[in-house]
Amino acid sequence: MPPPQALAIAKQKGLDLVEISPTAVPPVCRIMDFGKYQYQEQKRSREAKKHQRVIDVKEIKFRPKVDEHDYQFKKKHIERFLAEGDKVKATIFFRGREMAHPEIGRRILERLMSELADAAMPETMPRMEGNQMHVILAQRTGRKSGTRPKPQEAAAADE
Repeated sequence: MPPPQALAIAKQKGLDLVEISPTAVPPVCRIMDFGKYQYQEQKRSREAKKHQRVIDVKEIKFRPKVDEHDYQFKKKHIERFLAEGDKVKATIFFRGREMAHPEIGRRILERLMSELADAAMPETMPRMEGNQMHVILAQRTGRKSGTRPKPQEAAAADE
C-alpha cells in the first residue's frame, strides 16, 4: 500500500508507522505503538542483564619457598574461586637470588595444575614476566559447550 495511505491508517488508530526493513523492495513497514515497543525492548535488556554472570579474575600469589600448609591453603582458595565460576591467576613472585632459579616456580605451578586437573584447565601455560611467573586457570566443564556426546560415548557413560 502507498505510504500516505498507511500513515492515514496509523493516525486513525492512534499508532505509529514504523519502517522495519528499509532495504527491502518495497520497504516493509508496521503499524504499532513505537513508545510501547521501545519500553518492551528496554525491559527485555534489563531482564537479560539480571541473569548475566560477570567472570572475575582472582589472583593467588605464591613464593618459591612456599610451605606445604600454605600451598594447600591457597590451593583450597583456588578450588573455591573456580567453583564460584571465576578464573584464577596463580602467580609466583621472585625476589633477589630467587630469580636465578625460575624452575622452582615452574615446578610449583605445574604441581598446582596437575593437582587441579579435574577442576581446572590452564588457559595459558606458565610464563615469566619480569620477576613474576604466572598461569591463568579456568573452570573445567564436563565437555565443550554446544557439542553433544556421540551415541557410543553416551552408552558407555550410562554403563
